[in-house]
Amino acid sequence: MHTVSKSTDVGGKTLTIEVGRFAEQASAAVTARYGDTMVLSTVTVSSKESSLDYFPLSVEYIERLYAGGRIKGSRWVKREGRPSDDAILAGRIIDRSIRPLFPKSFKRDVQVIVTVLSVDGEHDPDILGLIATSAALAISPIPWNGPIGGVRMGYIQGKDDEPDSYLINPTIAEQGLSEFDFVIASNREKVVMLEGGFCETLESIVFGAIAAAKEENRKIIQLIEELREEVGKEKLPVPQEAALDELLQKIQADYAKDMEDVFARNAQKESAGDEVAELAKTIAEAYGNVWSVKDVETALDKLFKKKVRKDAIEHGKRVDGRAIDEIRPIEIEVGVLPRTHGSAMFKRGQTQALTVATLGAPSLEQLIESPMGEESKRYMHHYSMPPYSVGETGKIGTPSRREIGHGALAERALLAVVPLQEEFPYTLRLVSEITSSNGSTSMASTCGSTLALMDAGVPIKEPVAGISIGLMTEGERYVLLTDIMGIEDFAGDMDFKVAGTRHGITAIQLDVKIDGLTDEIIQQTFERARQARLHILEKMLAVIPEPRKNLSRYAPKVQIIKVPIDRIGDVIGSGGRMIRMIQGSTGVVLDVDDEGTVTISGADQESVEKAVKWVEGLTRDVQEGEEFEGEVKRILPFGAFVEIFPGKEGMVHVSQMSTGYVNNPEEIVKVGQRVKVRVVSVDEQHRINLSMLPVGQGGKSALSEKRFNGGVSGRRHAFSGQKRR
Repeated sequence: MHTVSKSTDVGGKTLTIEVGRFAEQASAAVTARYGDTMVLSTVTVSSKESSLDYFPLSVEYIERLYAGGRIKGSRWVKREGRPSDDAILAGRIIDRSIRPLFPKSFKRDVQVIVTVLSVDGEHDPDILGLIATSAALAISPIPWNGPIGGVRMGYIQGKDDEPDSYLINPTIAEQGLSEFDFVIASNREKVVMLEGGFCETLESIVFGAIAAAKEENRKIIQLIEELREEVGKEKLPVPQEAALDELLQKIQADYAKDMEDVFARNAQKESAGDEVAELAKTIAEAYGNVWSVKDVETALDKLFKKKVRKDAIEHGKRVDGRAIDEIRPIEIEVGVLPRTHGSAMFKRGQTQALTVATLGAPSLEQLIESPMGEESKRYMHHYSMPPYSVGETGKIGTPSRREIGHGALAERALLAVVPLQEEFPYTLRLVSEITSSNGSTSMASTCGSTLALMDAGVPIKEPVAGISIGLMTEGERYVLLTDIMGIEDFAGDMDFKVAGTRHGITAIQLDVKIDGLTDEIIQQTFERARQARLHILEKMLAVIPEPRKNLSRYAPKVQIIKVPIDRIGDVIGSGGRMIRMIQGSTGVVLDVDDEGTVTISGADQESVEKAVKWVEGLTRDVQEGEEFEGEVKRILPFGAFVEIFPGKEGMVHVSQMSTGYVNNPEEIVKVGQRVKVRVVSVDEQHRINLSMLPVGQGGKSALSEKRFNGGVSGRRHAFSGQKRR
């Protein structure tokens, strides 16, 4: 195969795209390299049209552990299994970036497969996957209105006299310092996809990142166009859409009243499929089946959408009578479930989300394995939208890609306000159950999740709310719609979700159906979303103004303490004996890491505090002269062992029990008896010698400290061959 490669500078580093090395039988295949990170994107088109009434595009993003020189950690399964959530999210970003640019009438199956071949631990492969896919589509025979470019943007706020700086494709280390993680896909002038998480960032800073990304994307687009000029294939013809003008006119003339009735009954529903299908069947039969039922359904769909768009653009009139910037009525309840740790119901119009917050021990965090390495995750948000939420029947099974994407968006929206583990040592899981859906359920989940966390007593930094802004265009004319319903989403050109606090943005997700958004539309959307966000926050805070002071009594109690690294062994014990003893006696779960952080979690505060005292006792250095009241645990011929605090014992030699002669320690003490003792000495092995005598009476043992020293061997030597009189 003939290999052709092109390179350019992106963010101060070399981006290389190459054709001809792999996958010669695909419709097109491109490898992209940035640093030592490398991906392969292939696009393949079927030879005949699909019978589906929508464009059958699928995007698969495949992570291979070999890319990072790793073998799967499972002992039994070494092959990669189902895609990780991160892989699904990467595939969705690519899908949402390229989908709007295909002709509406093109119905052949198109499959994009992005395979991660190499990762260097510094540069993310997902952005490379987007760029390689754009290049592959551009040179393929598939009709597509590209190319586009894509970059990841970061931002570091300057300190003192240092200026603020935007980061283009920041490394993994730089991302840890960045205020946001923002992916922007655009053509030369317009934005086609946005996805990002932010730390309460001002709209002006976010817009600045978009402007900087567009400049960099133009360089990527130029690179792809140069490749297309050299190796691009002739494009397939674009099929003409079925001529339904005559059918549209006849339906408008003959069935205007029927359409109005169906529209009125279903305008405020997410789905009106059954009634539309029934009307289409009636019309097709009335026309002697000159047009198929499918053609009639297509015509009805166009007429419904045309009416929604015309009313909004020309008259500022919405389906439910709202103003274009008006939010549907909001209902809020908190503490709705009696035994959960935190719960809330957020309802906006017919969109309703029930979110439940669950608190767990730090040990319950999620472990994630990828080519980039392993990481842990202590805050998770899961989203579920069952069929009944739109009044339909359907399958229930593993979460769909849409559900994973919506859950990730709500998770990202709250990430900036969730307390750090040092401040709040819990694993957090949020689950949003969508019980009714009619537009922007992910933003309802974000609002419900904020309320559930506050109900659970989680000290979030700021409450977060979210809203979706829609768009309808006709030539140069357009109108923005706040809080879009399902029918407005289906009939419209944009679903622009923005979440944030009163201070700034925490998450963005943009999907478009047109060739992109202008700067003007984006800026107006930010302002409209900010106004809506503040309105929703006011409604939320009227119900619960701040997080509850106390956690739910059903939530586990967690406490973290630090112990010296050289004392970790005291907590664990030989073969784990001590840690098992603590857990068995108190009922807690105890975890110790290599840095000496001990995490103790239990069902009640009393058991946790008991375990904390136990660990503190095991690792505490007692001082000579300290006094305690302890319990006699064991009696031996030469003395008694007294527990001065949980897990920590010292020995009282018979010479330290009384000023008089003691023949048998049991004459003085009994097992279980509580006695007052004083620390006489502590040896280098942390063994403690105690005395029951008052200060000034006895002190050290009559035996030499060297011979006794609190140790077993010393005691044996001291009494071997001797008998006290």
